[in-house]
Amino acid sequence: MKVSESKLKDVLIFEPTVFGDSRGYFLESYNKNRYQDYLGDTEFVQDNESLSSKGVIRGLHFQKNPFGQGKLVRVIKGAVMDVILDIRPNSETYGQFDCIHLTEENQKQVYIPVGFAHGFETLEDHTIFSYKCTNYYNKDSEGSIYWNDPDLEIPWKSSNPIISEKDKIQNFFKDFNSPF
Repeated sequence: MKVSESKLKDVLIFEPTVFGDSRGYFLESYNKNRYQDYLGDTEFVQDNESLSSKGVIRGLHFQKNPFGQGKLVRVIKGAVMDVILDIRPNSETYGQFDCIHLTEENQKQVYIPVGFAHGFETLEDHTIFSYKCTNYYNKDSEGSIYWNDPDLEIPWKSSNPIISEKDKIQNFFKDFNSPF
């Protein structure tokens, strides 16, 4: 497994070893012993999965403490542009974002610690996105930043994305008071 750092402090990119032949491929998508070297005693307690059409944007979401969630995300089928925004006021990368291309071909995974807003745009139809979470979802702790905030200038690919009604009415980053 190859591990590299995102341009955002504390965000890690994992590239698992893939064994492929004429039958297909095999990879170890998670092994606590291997990941522990990089994530310490991180414990994942909930797995989530979404199916989306091409052009769907989900995000930029986070969970406020004490229900903050670290996430290990990956694409099972299709492709996404994964977007991570640092919302930790004391971080040297506060207010910065990174975009990471995740596909079923590259098999990359991204670990996003507590204190980041997260979203993604699907680049292919029938994209299956999976994520392991370090804390349970709590509806009352939901937070979000407007996906298309002009001050952030995230380079979304779709000119006419599919957005949930909830994601259309979120806070702008300049009006945001971080709970972290």
